Amino acid sequence: MKWTRASEGMRIPVRSWCEDVDPEAMRQAIDLACHPKTLRHVALMPDCHVGYGMPIGGVIACDNAVIPNAVGVDIGCGMCAVRTSLKRSALGNMPEIRELLNQVREHIPLGEGHSHILPVEWHGFKEYLENVPEPPGWMDERGWTLAALNLGSLGGGNHFIEIQYDEDDNVWLMLHSGSRNLGYRIAEFYHQQAVAYCKERELPVPNTQLAYLPADSKEGLDYIRDMNFALQYALENRARMMQVFKNALSDNFSGISFEPEINIHHNFASLERIDDCDAWIHRKGATSAGNGQLGIIPGSMGTASYIVRGLGNPDSFESCSHGAGRKFGRTEACRVLSVEQCDQAMTGIVFDRWKAQRRRAKSKGRGKNLLDLSEAPPAYKDIKDVIASQFDLVEPLIKLLPLGVLKG
Repeated sequence: MKWTRASEGMRIPVRSWCEDVDPEAMRQAIDLACHPKTLRHVALMPDCHVGYGMPIGGVIACDNAVIPNAVGVDIGCGMCAVRTSLKRSALGNMPEIRELLNQVREHIPLGEGHSHILPVEWHGFKEYLENVPEPPGWMDERGWTLAALNLGSLGGGNHFIEIQYDEDDNVWLMLHSGSRNLGYRIAEFYHQQAVAYCKERELPVPNTQLAYLPADSKEGLDYIRDMNFALQYALENRARMMQVFKNALSDNFSGISFEPEINIHHNFASLERIDDCDAWIHRKGATSAGNGQLGIIPGSMGTASYIVRGLGNPDSFESCSHGAGRKFGRTEACRVLSVEQCDQAMTGIVFDRWKAQRRRAKSKGRGKNLLDLSEAPPAYKDIKDVIASQFDLVEPLIKLLPLGVLKG
């Protein structure tokens, strides 16, 4: 841990594994420390940066309450990784890796708004509907159709599919994605419910972004049910994409085998025992790191990722970082980083180059589209420093280096 802070007006202290927390993220952490339902302390992971309502890389414990924005809009967003029997030397060079990723791209829709042409069958849809007395407000025909179309698709932003290798020359497959539009709908619906619940009952909160629902209320129980459904959907989403990834390797390399997958969330809430009471632990951009629990901490698209084992540290509510964490916001990264700098960081790694930003902008008087550098390695913190900041939370087991990456 780097520091602990408490001040007048804060009900509980803030404990941080991030040395320098940006002012806006710190303001959000203080709001959480003033929240009437938070317990013990607010924990900030070393990848902490500003989020919506609660910092990404934040962990809190709540007394009989759930805060939708403390889970986030991409419920169940997480990582999946698997070690293969293939050796790096057998994989080939950049042209062969590019061809392999092109085959994966043919079967996994990439990017925001992209999905399969036909709805995807999944038993989880039927099981959910069988156990819901009446359809919740977020579930309209359009949303249900999108959920079936999006299952097995990557999404955009920082979501990725990556082929990697470890220090023993073993090839690994890794991907990062979540619950797509389904989780967003659930999160937005219940955040509005929480705002209305607190307003009607005049329940004090630091700001409306941190509105909450009692966990034993009808609204709270409905959120927990639907959040868990989104978690199951996100697990299935990653598992289906990983199967496509495995199939691509199997089609190119006979006799290849795969070890059991690691498939974990980093946006969720769960009822856990802390000290002598049960509390709702909210992890937003943070991974569970119970004693002996395997986890995944990815770097940026041009840097190392790590397979780790949790140490069960109670000070972090048995949590660790979910990645490297942003150094620059998306807009700022596009403004301050150079293409040359970003290209240099991706030397020797197969990727699709930098795309134009969606919104037109002017750069120093030159009227043209700027390239989107928001996911380039220099936009992120140094993963080595992030890992070193949490040696009391996790034990790094395996270091993975990127060979090729697909982004949404």
